[in-house]
Amino acid sequence: MKLIRQRESLGAEQDYRRALAILDATRGGATEPVLRVYQPRPTVAFGRRDELNPGFARARQAAVDAAFTPLVRRVGGRAAAYHGGCLVIDHVEPDPDPKTGIQDRYRLFGDMVVAALEELEVPAQVGEIPGEYCAGEYSVHAPGTAEDPRRPVKLAGTAQRVVAGAWYFSTVLVVEEAEPLRGVLEDVYAALDVPWEPSTAGCVADVRPGTTVAEVEEALLDVYGRYSAYMGYGPVVGGDER
Repeated sequence: MKLIRQRESLGAEQDYRRALAILDATRGGATEPVLRVYQPRPTVAFGRRDELNPGFARARQAAVDAAFTPLVRRVGGRAAAYHGGCLVIDHVEPDPDPKTGIQDRYRLFGDMVVAALEELEVPAQVGEIPGEYCAGEYSVHAPGTAEDPRRPVKLAGTAQRVVAGAWYFSTVLVVEEAEPLRGVLEDVYAALDVPWEPSTAGCVADVRPGTTVAEVEEALLDVYGRYSAYMGYGPVVGGDER
């Protein structure tokens, strides 16, 4: 499996377009399975339902006012926010029948994020929590934080896109500095008039203080290495790219 460690974000739109370019190359047989890992620039990623919402223009402006770039994506649900304290994992594979395993991929890759976090002694589970932003059945959450063991927080969201001959699975894991994300999402969801519970927006460092993006990346790559070996792809190999 080819690893692309993208050390600098290209910007919201460019990062997304690059993922789609990798997907196109993979479906055409031009590349092996690819794992791309990077820290994004501040972005609010809207879904198609958001774009059709009467409050979308106000929500988009709220993102801009908070210094987050608005992006409308083809995959995913409601609005989600991320920044350099997050880790994006884009996983692309060729597949002659990509529609068959959609739900299995959600379960498997959610469980793999949980496994990586557990290596860092961060308790995590797959499943939606009441009131979370960009709600999803296969979100990854922690049952509590270091300050409040009874306050569940969403840590990661996942989305996927399938095309003829390949699939693209994307995970955004919030590791550090949840407060700016919570703030912009409050403004965005208010503009969209979509109810949610701001306390559900958290990060790994809320659960295990001091955890860094680098630590989480290392744990995730270890888990993906085991996946790659199991699938017969060999080791996850590659290098830094800008």
